[in-house]
Amino acid sequence: MTDNQSTAKGVAFKAADHVAYIDGAVVSKTLIKKDIGTVTLFAFEAGQGLSEHTAPFDALVQILDGEALITIGGEPQTVTTGEMIIMPANVPHALQAEKAFKMLLVMIRG
Repeated sequence: MTDNQSTAKGVAFKAADHVAYIDGAVVSKTLIKKDIGTVTLFAFEAGQGLSEHTAPFDALVQILDGEALITIGGEPQTVTTGEMIIMPANVPHALQAEKAFKMLLVMIRG
């Protein structure tokens, strides 16, 4: 992503271009943050992840680039570019980057 790239309302953009991989890190960029929910971009460098946790709301993940190992309720599955998965509320889940990946996370409270 370059400094002049915008996520301005009403202007088309490629989501994967708006979050960059950084060695040894997980990078996030919040696109929308409202009381009813959030839309956030993430970039996971290979070897990074989010440990098992739960959330009180369903969460929709779309893989924008690469592939993620996503474990839901103890069942691991590989989710690849262009695929989506719903992580159900109150079910333990974790994400691991065996290879680098970028994702869009949509959480709607309610």
